[in-house]
Amino acid sequence: MRNRIIGYLGKVVPKNTEIDLTVPESDRFGHYSTNVAFGLSRVEKKNPKLVAEDVVQKITKTAPKGFFGKIEIVNGFINFWLSDRVFYREIAEILKRKDKYGRNNSLKGERTIVEHTDPNPFKEIHIGHLMTNTIGEAVSRLIEWNGAKVRRACYQGDVGLHVAKAIWGLKELRIKKIVSVSDLAKAYALGARAYETTDSARGEIGAMNKKIYERSDKEINRLYDAGRKLSLEYFETIYKKLGTKFDYYFFESESAGYGKKIVEAGLKKGIFEESGGAIVFRGEKYGLHTRVFINSEGLPTYEAKELGLAEIKYKKYVYDKSIIITGNEVNDYFRVLLKAMAEVFPKLAVKTRHLSHGMMRLSSGKISSRTGEVITAESLVDKVEKLVAEKMKNDSLSAKEKAEVKVRVAIAALKYSILKQAIGGNIFFDFKKSVSFEGDSGPYLQYAYVRAKSVLEKAKKEGIEPSLKRLPEKISGIEPMLACFPEIVERAGREYAPQYISTYLVELARIFNSYYAKVQIVKAGDKNSPYRVALTSAFSEVMKSGLQILGISAPEKM
Repeated sequence: MRNRIIGYLGKVVPKNTEIDLTVPESDRFGHYSTNVAFGLSRVEKKNPKLVAEDVVQKITKTAPKGFFGKIEIVNGFINFWLSDRVFYREIAEILKRKDKYGRNNSLKGERTIVEHTDPNPFKEIHIGHLMTNTIGEAVSRLIEWNGAKVRRACYQGDVGLHVAKAIWGLKELRIKKIVSVSDLAKAYALGARAYETTDSARGEIGAMNKKIYERSDKEINRLYDAGRKLSLEYFETIYKKLGTKFDYYFFESESAGYGKKIVEAGLKKGIFEESGGAIVFRGEKYGLHTRVFINSEGLPTYEAKELGLAEIKYKKYVYDKSIIITGNEVNDYFRVLLKAMAEVFPKLAVKTRHLSHGMMRLSSGKISSRTGEVITAESLVDKVEKLVAEKMKNDSLSAKEKAEVKVRVAIAALKYSILKQAIGGNIFFDFKKSVSFEGDSGPYLQYAYVRAKSVLEKAKKEGIEPSLKRLPEKISGIEPMLACFPEIVERAGREYAPQYISTYLVELARIFNSYYAKVQIVKAGDKNSPYRVALTSAFSEVMKSGLQILGISAPEKM
């Protein structure tokens, strides 16, 4: 709708005129409003009201008959109300297109690779990874809904000091056969503490790190291969629960060699320089800071591996955009990395976008984890599942159904809490609010969908089919809200901003729940019931699609 109005305005104002069309906070000021008359008044040196009157007169003639229900000028602003007929047609479109409604081609032909989650084998997935995964999946789906071809990538640190710390810990604990991720977590915690507090352990771990790169020790290789395999299998169980599937898995062990060669070649070109036996990138000349790309032992650092990864990604999938999602604690690191990439791979650097998010803070402080050192994603999900189980009161569900719904609602509670605000800020996670079935929460959205499906099931039993043959004299508040969905999807995709979808869905659920409370939707013999059922069906389609974009499932029962 927004694009159509902008198109009609574009035909009646001078070319290259900037047209700002917004949705007013109150429908008292129309479904859409524009201040285009103010900009034109400065150019034409006329009163904004007179300019607005001229625009309205012209657009009334050029827009299709019956498209606008009313147009008003208030203090130079032009406020547009669409006709009810437009919204009825939009409901028909939703019922026709179903889960395709809202998809567009604004990014058609664009190839995008989204890298997110990026856990390290030999360590647990913590709540930071949970945030990155949730945001990465939502951004991926948004871009897909806007027509781009998307590939999801996960980059995992399977070599490096953290691995050496874990294997050193395994040897100290005399764990010869790794049985569970718990073994790795304990071993890593021990190795990490020893590396920080004991000189001898630091030296041993450093030497072990080199042997891991070289694959020069049979016993270390055995522990490494077993630990890596177990870690990757464990990660997949978490991805499955979160509803994520990756197209590509990249590893530091693969990018290390590439990165080292890239940096060494860059050294000859003067991009990098030697310093104390290491090879560094001097960021100061760009207003940044210096970072080491190859250390004094000749091993590539994270920075060098990232350069190697950029090339590996492009060879695997020739992308137009590469989006990398991480926590904001590495913002400074990425600024230097992207500047170095601009020198080494200028064509890839301009295609690369770093999106960073804040930290998750818990309202109740820390919760238990295997090591006591980090809050794991698994422990957080488990606690939320327990809270959901306490609130579930539907005795008609079987034990198996309750178990499935419990997981789906818990994941919704977590994901919505992350996605309801703009990417970048810290998240304050409140356990009680997150699992509430009333208000601003994931379960609230799911429950609104379940309510609509229940209404549709009742209508089916009563033999009432959804129909638009008999329309009401006046629309409710639901129709305009449903019609906004495509433009919300487009804006959210354009700005990589899933919070727009979250905000929209909460308002849509609120309006539907209010309608449900005031109107008897299913009533045998009521001539208005078929339309009300059709409206409910349209609501359920859009709600399900919106939840899908956020990576939240839409259960049929709760």
